[in-house]
Order: sequence, then C-alpha cells, then structure tokens
Amino acid sequence: MDARIAEPWGARTPYGPGETWPERVDSYLADGVSEADVERWVPTASILHSNGDALDVAVAGGRIVGVRGRAHDRVNHGRLGPKDLYGWQANNSTDRLTRPLIRRNGHLVETDWDTAMDAIVRRTRELLDEHGPSAIGFYTSGQLFLEEYYTLGVLAHGGLRTNHVDGNTRLCTATSAEALKQSFGCDGQPGSYADVDHADVIALFGHNMAATQTVLWSRILDRLAGPNPPQVICVDPRRTPVAEHATVHLAPLPGTNLALMNALLHEVIVNGWTDEDYIAAHTVGYDELAKQVKPCTPEWAAEICRVPAADIRAAARVVGSAQRLLSTVLQGFYQSHQATAAAVQVNNLNLLRGMLGKPGCGILQMNGQPTAENTRECGADGDLAGFRNWSSDAQVADLARVWGLDMHDIPHYSPPTHVMQQLRYIEEGSIRMWWVSATNPAVSLPELARIRSILAQERLFLVVQDIFPTETTELADVVLPAATWAEKEGTFTNADRTVHYSGRAVDPPGDARSDLDIFLDYARRLDLRNRSGEPLIHWTDPASAFAAWQECSRGRPCDYTGLSYAMLRERGGVQWPCTAENPDGTERLYVDGKFFAAADYCETYGRDLLTGAPMEPAEYRAFNPDGKAMFKGAEYTPPPETPSDDHPFVLTTGRTLYHFHTRTKTARAPQLDAAAPEVWVEVSAPDAERLGVEEGDLLEIRSPRGSVRAPARIGGIREGVVFLPFHYGYWDTKTEDDGHERAANELTITSWDPASRQPLFKTAAVSVRNLTKDGGQR
Repeated sequence: MDARIAEPWGARTPYGPGETWPERVDSYLADGVSEADVERWVPTASILHSNGDALDVAVAGGRIVGVRGRAHDRVNHGRLGPKDLYGWQANNSTDRLTRPLIRRNGHLVETDWDTAMDAIVRRTRELLDEHGPSAIGFYTSGQLFLEEYYTLGVLAHGGLRTNHVDGNTRLCTATSAEALKQSFGCDGQPGSYADVDHADVIALFGHNMAATQTVLWSRILDRLAGPNPPQVICVDPRRTPVAEHATVHLAPLPGTNLALMNALLHEVIVNGWTDEDYIAAHTVGYDELAKQVKPCTPEWAAEICRVPAADIRAAARVVGSAQRLLSTVLQGFYQSHQATAAAVQVNNLNLLRGMLGKPGCGILQMNGQPTAENTRECGADGDLAGFRNWSSDAQVADLARVWGLDMHDIPHYSPPTHVMQQLRYIEEGSIRMWWVSATNPAVSLPELARIRSILAQERLFLVVQDIFPTETTELADVVLPAATWAEKEGTFTNADRTVHYSGRAVDPPGDARSDLDIFLDYARRLDLRNRSGEPLIHWTDPASAFAAWQECSRGRPCDYTGLSYAMLRERGGVQWPCTAENPDGTERLYVDGKFFAAADYCETYGRDLLTGAPMEPAEYRAFNPDGKAMFKGAEYTPPPETPSDDHPFVLTTGRTLYHFHTRTKTARAPQLDAAAPEVWVEVSAPDAERLGVEEGDLLEIRSPRGSVRAPARIGGIREGVVFLPFHYGYWDTKTEDDGHERAANELTITSWDPASRQPLFKTAAVSVRNLTKDGGQR
C-alpha cells in the first residue's frame, strides 16, 4: 500500500500557538518519471475537495505526469492530500468523452459540434417561442471555474431570462451560504484557515475534516502535536479520526442537531460566558435568542439527542472558557434536519463569545466542493451575481446596469429556483429542457428511483456536459465533451475565500472543449444581445471573462477588482475582498464589528428558520436598522422520517477520504480506487452483536424507497445508526441492476431544509438484514 494511502495526513511538523505552520512539500510523479523529465510546472490548486491546496502540475510529452505542493502558498504550505497526489491521473484516462454525442433512435451516437449545438439551440428557440424562458433550466457544479459560472449566470438569467438556475452546491453548501446570510446579512466566510494557528478551542460541528479536508486536518494535527495544543470539540454520530482527537465528542442521533445546539447556547448564557459589550455593540436579537433557549437544558437535549447531559455541559464549558474559538461546520449539519437553524446556532456561539474577526476567533461554514464559493458569488447556484439581493430593486437594477439590460429583463419575482423544485417542474412537465454541467444527479440526488424516472421522461430534452460517461450521460439527448482542470485556464476560490489561478497544462483530449468555450458558443449561436444591441456576453476567453466578473464584483462584498492573473500566478492564493484599498486581500471579515448587513447592501432580508418564509424589507429594517450581526433562534422539531418497527435504524450518508462525489474522477486513479473500491455499511459494535453481524457480512439496508447491499464494517458509530458512503453508483459495475444496490441515495428521502432548500441525506429510516447468515434479523 502506498504510504500516503496508509498515512493520508503525512508526517507531523509540530508548532505552537501564534507560530507559522512549517512548510512540508509533498509530491508524486508517475512511475518511471523523474524531476529531470519534467518539461514544465504549471500552477493550479486542488479540484477534488474544497480546501484549495496549491500545487504545480508536472508536464512531460504533452501529458500530466505528476504534481507537487507549493510551499509558499497560504493554504497548504506545500502539503497535498491523497486526492491531490493521485487524482490527476483521471485526466489521462482512456475513457474520456472526446466527441459530442446525440441520441438517434434511442441510442447515443457520435456527432460533430455543429450538429450537437444546432440541436440544442433549435430546441432552446422552440421552447422560448412555445413556452417561454421558464421551460428551460440549468443545473451546474461546484467544480467549474469562476469565469465559467459567471458566463453561465449571465446567459441564463440575463440572456434567456430564466429563473431556473442552480448547482449541485445545493447538496453541499447551500446551508453554509444561507446560515451566513441569516447571521451576517451576506454570504462570505468570516474566518481564515490561519485561525487554526491561533485558536485554543477548535469546534467541529458535523465536520469530518480528516476525510473531507485532509490538509487542513494535518494543520490541526500539527497544532495538537505541538506545545499548548488546542482543545477539540467534535459533534458527529460516528467515531471519526476527529472524534478520536476530541476533548469532548458528542454523538447526537441524526436529525437532532438543533436540540443539541440550543442546549449548548443555554449553557453559555446561563453560566455568563457571554461577551456583553460585544453583544450590545455589534448584534441584534439577543433577548429573543436567550428566551428561545432558556428551557433547553442539557437534560432536555439529552432525551432528544441521546447524548449524556454531562457531556453537553462539558462541551459547553470548553467553548465557554475559550480565549480564541474557531468553529467549523459541514455536511453533518447541512444535510440533516433543520439544517440552517442548526448552522446558525454555531454562528450564535461565536457571536455570544464575541469571537469574530481576531486571530483564532472565526467561523468557517465550510464548502464541500472546490469551487462552490464561486457558484455562489457568480449567480450560478440560486443566487444573483455579486451577492446581490434578488428582492432589492436597487440591487437588481445595479446588476442590470452591469449587464447592459433593463431591470425587468432579469427575473427576480422570486429567488432562483433550487434544484429540488426544478425537478418537480420537470416531473410536472413545465421545464422541458435541462442542461446539466459537471455533475451526476442520477447518483447524487435523493430517492434515485424517482430521479431516474424524471430524467428519462421523453418530453424532457436533457443536455449533459461532462468529461466521462456517467449514469446521467446515459439518459441524455445530447452529451457535450468537456475539458477539465489543467486542460483550461481560469480561477477558483476555496472555502476561506482564497482565490487561485489555474493554468492550462495540457490540451484536452479529442474534440473536448472547456466549459467556458461551450457556454460562449451557445450564447453566440443564440445571438444574445443587451439593450444597446451589442453582444450580451462580450468576452471571448478566460482573461476577458475574469475582467467582466471584476466589474460585476466591484463594490460588492466579494470584490475582485484588486486581483489579476499575473498577481495570482506570482503570489499564489489571495483572499477576497481584494481592492485598491486592500491590495493584499482580506484575511478575516468583520474585524471592526461592521457587517455586510445594511438594508441597502445586504444579500438577503432573511427567512424564518422553521418555515423558510422570507422577511419583508420593512420588517428587516425595523429588526436591524444599523446593519449589525443578527442572533436568530428556532424551536427544535422532530425530523420528517423517524425509526419505526419496520425500519428501526437511522441512515446517515457521507464521504470517504479517498473518493469525491460519484467517483467520476477518483475511481480512475489506481491508488484511490484500490483504497476504497466498493461500497460498505458501517454499523455499531452493539448493533452488530445484536444482529449477529460479523465484519464483512453482506447486509441489506432497506428504506421505504429502495435497498442497498453492502459488506459490513463494525465501527464506532453510535447505536441505532448506520452509515453508507454516497460515492458509489453503477457505472463502473457495467450491470445496472447490480449497481442500483450500491447507491446510498436509493434510500434517501425527497425532503429539504425550508430555509436553504438543501436536501436531507442524513435522516432516512432503514432496516438492516444480514444476508450472509440464514435467518438474519432486522
């Protein structure tokens, strides 16, 4: 086994609080290739997680032959994780899509670009004439480049004038964005990865950082190995590596996160661990929050969460006594019941403690994908470009000015349509064309039997733009072969607002084109114009697209006007906002206690956390007249599906360290595929003993929607809960029927958070049967 598979976080380089994280340059070259063989190194950053690890791509003979970390970059100081080291091999895979495909007589056949694009444009025009813009929807990714998202947002919102635009970031970071908007009036991570260097308490809420952001976890491990290490709080129903290093590990029953958070807030308030001066000067809503959580004692939460009250008190004491508190959040909260409400309570913890905007005092509502931040900034995932407020006429008018349109040309009668609602519109027949780029919804969306039936509808014209054949391309009417990372130029932004430049190291295979070139070609063929009769999309390449985006971002929270390709190539990652006033970027937001929350500037007026009902502008102004940070609370309610006699376990899904999404890339990297080649199911030791399950037994996990078969792993997950990784579809099995029993989303429910509209992947009720032993029990 490769050393970095066996030891994915690498060797320790201990350091103490306030010290600089030592450099450690990781690299990997293909067998038989030495550094002397490398013809050039091309700068980029990781594309298989959200950390943004800076690296250089090695090129020899027109092919990628390896990677090395960039020691001077602020994000990773030279370190690379397993997916960074090995994932690039997918680029060289022989089964890439290299020519457009079009469906003829029920089968996909190769064609040329003109034929494929003419078919898409012809269907677009037919639908615009017959049904209007609302017949067309777009569903994109968290893996394209900023320039591509911005172009997509302009052509969809401003050119076609459809409101149906979203990304698969709805599945991973929609709650991150919504929680930040709810608390601070706008998206944008307040904290910095460098807060790890200063914090004395690091609290991870539903965030298995050891698997999802291995290099950032290495940074925490190095602090833990050094002098005066931080205390760690872990909230996760599984005993992950994070939990093993925790001072206090809380393992709540999935679907009860809000109850746990309300109890933690209760303890902080009743024990007087609050910063009263900070609360008075910089926040609104404290009295209502205190009233909301007053009855939420640790004993009350213990009954709901099935976590000892003493452990809740211990965790609250650690957080309450912290001098520098860093809080991080990810899918364990985002994909669960009352997602936004629970994530907002994490923000509330730091606000109560006055721990924001100072070294070691931060919040990172994390992303799950490498360019998820860009979808949110650029208006490609249910937002308007530049963090503009869809319900503010002045801000929509400002966006129209940038695009050269009239305000009413940009649909803003409601927020852009989230993917779960788009699917209902497809199901009902009102959306007739759906363009999917760089994502695989036939594996990644909940309740897959329903998704397959929706995408297979004859009346739906499905366009899929990807780099490999997938379960979704198999259902498409037109397939467009795309170039991927290191085959095109552009920028992308990680989870702590660090922007990286990514160079074109090699040419894409065959006739594959960059996503930007595909979108530009589509816009040109449709002849999209602004109100002056000039081309709506006037840029022609990545550099001019970046310049157009800079103008769109000018004066907004995510201001890129101080950045340039040359600057990013030379310096590495730089955090936005970067302007003439802040030419080196901005490490932490809200350092002066001033927020992006003024009524005329904020990205949203907020929502009710229980119902999702939007707050009216006048209501927002009355609640927050001075643009302060906002405390918001919510009452705990039970999840929509709970265990029963027929389905007595709770299913939670998630990631494994060695794979990304539906394994489209990572299954094609030999080391990563060998590390986790097949799906498995994790069960607790007490449940395994009760069910007569031994390690490796084949189990059937069944919900009211479907079943999955997987070998058992007996682990430290809490009793009554089972875990399935969601990465595994059926494409690489070549047998569709068998493959359907591998995909965790056969079991998950069609339900979503009312505020963020993020689907609930972590609260399905399931039964477990041992197929290896006759007479297996549930």
